[in-house]
Amino acid sequence: MQETRGWLAALSLCALIAICGDVTAAEEPDYTDVNAYILQAEMALQRNDYLEAVQEYRKAAELSDNPEIARQATLTGMAFGFDDEALRSARRWFDLADKSNEARAVVAQLSLRAGETRTARRHFSELLEKSEEPPGEKLLMLARFLADEEDAEQVDKLVRALAKPYPDSAAAHRAVVTTAMSSGDYEHAEMRARKAIELDPEDIDLRLLYARTMLSAGKVDEAIDYTARLIGDDPDPDPSARVELAIMYMMAERPDDALSQLSQVMLEQPQQWDALRLMGIINFHAGNLDAASADFNDLLDMGRHDMDALHYLGRIADFREDTDRAIQYYREVTRGSNALASQQRAAALLALEKDDLKAAIRLLDDFAVSSPQDAVDVLRIKAQLFASVDRQEDALKFYNKAIRYRPDDERIALSRAELLLRMGRLDEALDAYAEAVKRWPKSAMTLNAYGYTLADRTDRFREAEKLIRKALKFEPDSAAIIDSLGWVLFKLGRLDEALLELERAFAKMSGEEGADEVAAHIVETLAALDRRDAALERLVAAEEQWPDSEFLANVRERLFSDTP
Repeated sequence: MQETRGWLAALSLCALIAICGDVTAAEEPDYTDVNAYILQAEMALQRNDYLEAVQEYRKAAELSDNPEIARQATLTGMAFGFDDEALRSARRWFDLADKSNEARAVVAQLSLRAGETRTARRHFSELLEKSEEPPGEKLLMLARFLADEEDAEQVDKLVRALAKPYPDSAAAHRAVVTTAMSSGDYEHAEMRARKAIELDPEDIDLRLLYARTMLSAGKVDEAIDYTARLIGDDPDPDPSARVELAIMYMMAERPDDALSQLSQVMLEQPQQWDALRLMGIINFHAGNLDAASADFNDLLDMGRHDMDALHYLGRIADFREDTDRAIQYYREVTRGSNALASQQRAAALLALEKDDLKAAIRLLDDFAVSSPQDAVDVLRIKAQLFASVDRQEDALKFYNKAIRYRPDDERIALSRAELLLRMGRLDEALDAYAEAVKRWPKSAMTLNAYGYTLADRTDRFREAEKLIRKALKFEPDSAAIIDSLGWVLFKLGRLDEALLELERAFAKMSGEEGADEVAAHIVETLAALDRRDAALERLVAAEEQWPDSEFLANVRERLFSDTP
């Protein structure tokens, strides 16, 4: 978030999460209730009750006339992902801080997340008009910042509206390109990129952006040809152009050509860390682990892309079953897009490979403190960890806490329902799945989870079929849902239809995770059709491919226990 210093500086949450470090009782000796709320908030943080902490800070902000308290309450709410509470505090901050640009920017962002698009647009427009920088440049900064928002279509709509007053600004068109690509409107992105180039034909970055629009739209060969011409026509090509071309070669599954471009960059400019990072990633995915390890260690020596380097070095050590070194690397990944996954893997290795659950939990607790925006996800990870070591009651406690904080998180809701199922609490699990379907009626994942559970664990087969067929309308090519349909048809006694669907699902999976379960369903269906020789043949073949499959072991025990 470095580029957002200024009117977006408040959103650098990790740096500002020393909660109320300078807002103490001494600052407001007359505000007994304010100080009491702050104390309650700090105590809630100590026991990891994030929602209560945010609510107590918000109450303090509502009573206090100190804009700094409202600011800290806002940032606390945002840091832990409680945007509704944060918005209430932000509005108070905005009023108390005499409508400061910093407060206005936060109110605008939170209003956008709350679906209050008109309010967000009004505040952002005000900021663009007041800016000392050209509005188009400021809009481009805003578009890049908002690229991480969940509702990409809403962001794109907002940025297009904000760009309308600036039709002659290449930067404004470029801002729209950024959000249009994020929302998947590649045709509009390509058109806007061409318009930006017309306004500033000498800008190589705009031409590379245009190439990226073609790449995103699936026009890989066209993008490669265009970028290759840019490089060929330039006697001193920009290294970033070669890096872009290397990415395109990777998209076209031409890793050797990609490495050739990157090697040329490194030959001309050995300190080009972006090229070195990409070389490391290519080597890693190609299985050239020694070369990848050297690349990422060089990055660490340069002090560049250190979080990515540590993450991949952890993966390399993990692949080589060097558990201690993998844990060491993973635990150091505390920032960036790979931080949560790295910490989760480090915790799993500690708990499952080193048999040290306490150390795993300590690691996750430390990470939650240093990265509050990931604190609720850490609760989910703890739940998964406890479930993996058969401490299911502890797992359920963490799922209950996580779902209280994130009632709109579908993954948490489904994971909790699945845990209840594993615990043998079928009625509670079915209630949880039913509630999830009410909340996410157009989610293929949720519809399928509930439908399959009904088919597999109850005799409510007609209801299950309706749910699964509805899921297929949303994701008609999903192998998992097709398998569910085959299984419910099996339960309904429509064996020939069932076998067709199961074979179709198995063909789509091509040995992926879950294919052994589909194979077990096929074996059971063949046996029910009195095709025992074919069933046994499929079972033996599947066992060779998945020797540790519980699904296949269960089918053998029930149907072929006397057959070698």
